Amino acid sequence: MNIVIPNLALALPEMFLLGMTCLLLVIDLFLTDKNRILTYLLAQVTLLGAVIITYTQIGNPAEIGFTGLFVRDMMGDILKIFIYVITAVVFLYSRDYLQQRKQFKGEFYALGLFGVLGMMIMVSAHSFLTVYLGLELLSLSLYTMVALNRDSEESTEAAMKFFVLGAIASGMLLYGMSMIYGATGSLDIAEIGDYITQNGIAEGGKINMVLSFGLVFIVVGLAFKLGAVPFHMWVPDIYQGAQTPVTLYLGAAPKLAAFAMVMRLLVDGMENLHADWQMMLSAMAVLSLAVGNIIAIAQTNIKRMLAYSTISHVGFLLLGILAGTADGYSASMFYVIIYALMSVGAFGMIILLSRSGFEADSLDDFKGLNERSHWYAFMMLLIMFSMAGVPPTVGFFAKLWVIEAVLNVDMVWLAVAAVLFSVIGAYYYLRIIKLMYFDKPDDETTITADVDMRVVISVNGVLMLALGLFPGALMSICQMAIS
Repeated sequence: MNIVIPNLALALPEMFLLGMTCLLLVIDLFLTDKNRILTYLLAQVTLLGAVIITYTQIGNPAEIGFTGLFVRDMMGDILKIFIYVITAVVFLYSRDYLQQRKQFKGEFYALGLFGVLGMMIMVSAHSFLTVYLGLELLSLSLYTMVALNRDSEESTEAAMKFFVLGAIASGMLLYGMSMIYGATGSLDIAEIGDYITQNGIAEGGKINMVLSFGLVFIVVGLAFKLGAVPFHMWVPDIYQGAQTPVTLYLGAAPKLAAFAMVMRLLVDGMENLHADWQMMLSAMAVLSLAVGNIIAIAQTNIKRMLAYSTISHVGFLLLGILAGTADGYSASMFYVIIYALMSVGAFGMIILLSRSGFEADSLDDFKGLNERSHWYAFMMLLIMFSMAGVPPTVGFFAKLWVIEAVLNVDMVWLAVAAVLFSVIGAYYYLRIIKLMYFDKPDDETTITADVDMRVVISVNGVLMLALGLFPGALMSICQMAIS
């Protein structure tokens, strides 16, 4: 009997993060609230270690291991590193907020790290089974994080909605996977791709119908997880109902994992059905751009406004993927990375303006910010300009590259729709800038924050301008990762 020993080095970052998270859970049991900062520091050390391990693997050739369940490639390595970095920033932004509200518990960091592990598994999945395991690990962590504030009815209601709708989406995705498995006889993404290449979807009879329906259910499940219209109904309620640190976590890093899941399932597995899923993604992209940008104008709660903004950004993300070219995929990868940086910066500003007993989640809370702090108002201006796609911020180049990818495949009507709804969407971003610079402040309380948060949020804002002036390096990394 031959025992095949898998190459454990492929999953070294995952194993390190899992081991450190279990260690964090054990250590946290013996800590008092006064010493809880050790849990936070251990979580940051864990993410730093994962960054170092993953970085050392970047130059290695792509490799499939664990009997075809797991793949390590450059796209996965780059996305993982950004997931670690963004999660570390989320933990840093959240620390003071949680301490002031006596919510500074080890569970937040443990669940956050387990969520990161789920994202890593999704990013490196090479089988439907692995995709689903990673997705459920992330989803269960997110459901629990939304419900962490047990004394808040709003958070409890948001968690219930998230759990029920998330379960429906997972069921649809699993049903689609089972139909694809029934048609192809395999859960391995590469084998499914080979089967479709050899047999196609126009074979006739039952297999044709099973593949078609399986593809539809998978696209619906993916759209639900991304928050694309018409499967977006959970996004505004969850963003508003969850505590701001949880919304910050939910709105940034998981989008990178969702992009990876779309790439693994639709591009790696079913690229030969591109014509079929392109039509569905085209409709969802236009609807997401329209609904997200138009409804955001009517919002007075900034977390809810950013939720509809997220929906519109998902529309742009889908544009690059539906183009079906290497340029389109790399444009979408660039876009999702920039979106995560913009999102973490915007919610970080909300946390910065919040204090014990006061949540800065209304647009009016940003009135006169320039009078209270010229620097923070400038940081928020850069983030809002980037979200609106105003040059020379990086958001402009992210949108331009995606639109260019669509134009290159002669889908001019999609590019026109994207530009039109971007112009409409610029209104609600510019409204925040108007409130900051031209209105008198309702609250003149001094803005206070620890040095590390002031430094990181400043870097976050300046990056919007720096990456806009020099976007070439990150664009090249995304192109190499996709190629």
